[in-house]
Amino acid sequence: MNPATRPLSEAATLAPRTLDADAAREVDALWRAANYLTVGQIYLMDNPLLREELVSEHVKPRLLGHWGTSPGLNFVYAHLNRAIRAHELNAMYVIGPGHGGPALFANTWLEGTYTETEPGVTRDLDGMHRLFRQFSFPGGVPSHVAPQVPGSIHEGGELGYSLAHAYGAAFDNPDLLVACVVGDGEAETGPLATSWHANKFLNPATDGAVLPILHLNGYKIANPAVLARIPRAELDALLRGYGYEPHYVEGHEPAAMHELMASTVDRVVTDIRAIQCEARISATAPVRPRWPVIVLRTPKGWTGPSEVDGVKVEGTWRAHQVPLPGVRENPEHLRQLERWMRSYRPEELFDLDGRPLAEVTAMIPVGDRRMGATPHANGGLLLRPLDLPDPRSHAAPCERPGVTLSEPTRVLGRYLREVIERDSARRDFRLFGPDETASNRLDAVYEVTGKQWTGETLPVDEHLVRDGRVSEVLSEHLCQGWLEGYLLTGRHGLFSCYEAFVHIVDSMVNQHAKWLKISRHLPWRRPIASLNYLITSHVWRQDNNGFSHQDPGFIDHVMNKKAEVVRVYLPPDTNTLLSVAAHCLASRDYINVIVAGKNDSPVWLDADTAALHCARGAGIFTWAGNEGDNEPDVVLACAGDVPTVEVLAATSLLRQHLPWLRARVVNVVDLMRLQPDTEHPHGMTDPEFDALFTTHTPVIFAYHGYPWLIHRLTYRRTNHPNLHVRGYKEEGTTTTPFDMLVRNDMDRFQLVIDVIDRVTALGPRAAAVRQQMTDARQRHHVWIREHGEDLPEVRDWTWNPPK
Repeated sequence: MNPATRPLSEAATLAPRTLDADAAREVDALWRAANYLTVGQIYLMDNPLLREELVSEHVKPRLLGHWGTSPGLNFVYAHLNRAIRAHELNAMYVIGPGHGGPALFANTWLEGTYTETEPGVTRDLDGMHRLFRQFSFPGGVPSHVAPQVPGSIHEGGELGYSLAHAYGAAFDNPDLLVACVVGDGEAETGPLATSWHANKFLNPATDGAVLPILHLNGYKIANPAVLARIPRAELDALLRGYGYEPHYVEGHEPAAMHELMASTVDRVVTDIRAIQCEARISATAPVRPRWPVIVLRTPKGWTGPSEVDGVKVEGTWRAHQVPLPGVRENPEHLRQLERWMRSYRPEELFDLDGRPLAEVTAMIPVGDRRMGATPHANGGLLLRPLDLPDPRSHAAPCERPGVTLSEPTRVLGRYLREVIERDSARRDFRLFGPDETASNRLDAVYEVTGKQWTGETLPVDEHLVRDGRVSEVLSEHLCQGWLEGYLLTGRHGLFSCYEAFVHIVDSMVNQHAKWLKISRHLPWRRPIASLNYLITSHVWRQDNNGFSHQDPGFIDHVMNKKAEVVRVYLPPDTNTLLSVAAHCLASRDYINVIVAGKNDSPVWLDADTAALHCARGAGIFTWAGNEGDNEPDVVLACAGDVPTVEVLAATSLLRQHLPWLRARVVNVVDLMRLQPDTEHPHGMTDPEFDALFTTHTPVIFAYHGYPWLIHRLTYRRTNHPNLHVRGYKEEGTTTTPFDMLVRNDMDRFQLVIDVIDRVTALGPRAAAVRQQMTDARQRHHVWIREHGEDLPEVRDWTWNPPK
């Protein structure tokens, strides 16, 4: 029987175990072996089993790595291995302490999974030599937990995200136990502090379980850790206040700690199964459970040098990185390193060929139950394509361009409703957002699901359910972490967010982008579903919230990442948004950013034309310009929904007032198309770009974000000297929608002025038109201050150019 679905009566009989003599020796041997291998990775480049006296030439010239957290991570890994075997668990290991890389490399080498992913690092003396030499060495592997570590889903280069990732991995994974080690330094970060609240969203009936293990070793890199220095009663009150049931494993002496850890892990596994079984057989919704948490208190640098040069090291911040820093230069440090490594008794752990002895591997699970081999940590192995609706089935009507209006994200909400409905049996898709699903007009999804919530509910609440497919919490960090954990374990999702505040997760985007870049070059890492952002409530329609909500810079941040990973889309209307969304939801291994408004806006393209335009990524709106078969006098380009409206309005004015001027309208959906094909896979060749934008004609470009990004993308192009970009330039306030454009000089009147100023053939012939445009901007200024709304000619404008 599946252990996660055992009946309550059977789960209740799983009494806590204690270690017998054989089990105690085996778990200790596994721990000592991992500790030995960890120290070896930090220090040695030769003589891995100390078959000869250690000399300075055996030691790496540059000592990089972190010892302080590693023995605790090895201790937890060993005991989780024992529990997996004893309780037939499907478990994965998420590492919060940032630089625990050598511990995880050690454990995966011992269990064989590292050799399976890196066949050259064999489980013998030669492989041990390679394992040691490659760590934090040129051409080798990093010091933190990274994609190269089997069983990892968590990039350890930045602290704060482990617990959010763990809960994301557990959602809709009812048979999975996610053990998450939270470092006491990491626990001081804002994202981690918020993540404790994720237990209010975990449904024991349909989700897996998360076992947080708060590792208190007392110090960060140089200072005491806050949670390690508060009284036990205060820490206990804090964790109980978060809704957890704390269990304490504290001490220093290995034998006693093994016994205490084993009995504690047995107890919490029993409690978790009881919680899940009750929820899965109950006819009524149970009260939100109090999930267990383990508080593991061990010395920093446990089992390492107690003192160095007469100064205490073990149990202090000095053990954080390399406890013996002068090994190559200081003979006493070298002897101390050798004594330290021999204290683990390697002759009892490895045979003459360097292979782990049977006593070391006895506690290691087999097959996919090894934490380094779990398919949940290589989510592409489990990933199934979404059953996506045809975007055309939800398309907004478009008899001719610009006649009908539509709310793009509201229509997308209906599309996502069908995505969720089709996925109802598999539960492979979730929508994530910081309390903004309805605000962003995606609320059609509530017709087929609700917002997952296991906390208290009141009669006035709406759409709160225990098994919902919408995950909302007012923390962008937590939403991002949940989604990343969900994707990395083989599922699909979408994160919708206000444009100004998606910046909160900038650092998390950095880490995920780095993860994708590295994992793409690891053949054993299978592609995962893309990280999809819907950025809405954007800068040009934040007239109510004002300046604080006006910042389109997330695009610039994403564009700094590697071209093989990132994609940015600016659909101009509803039907292009549907096409782009379907494409992104079907994609793999990308970070997709979609920027789209939620307000009523014109529909420019029918469904088929929209799909074709999106496939091109950039193209001419032939119905908008008047160049015919001639070369244009000016190119008006746009990227973004509001810039598209302004460019078309400006084009209409030009055709009305300067009918003999030949204008071409170019719309860019895929921002990466502007780059050269040598810089990005979506980029245009020079001949393509020159055909679209010409080699010498003035180009007036209205862009959604900061204008310098367009210059950065196109600076190598032949016609770049004639490119003039309008966009957001940090001018904003609480004002009317059109006034935002005027303040940033991207309004239709200013665009016409730009054309007149840059098409040299116009000169004095267009002076009257230029003056008329300037007067229109002044009329706007007076009008909004008197009436509080935009000019009727702007507010009620529709595309209807003269023939």
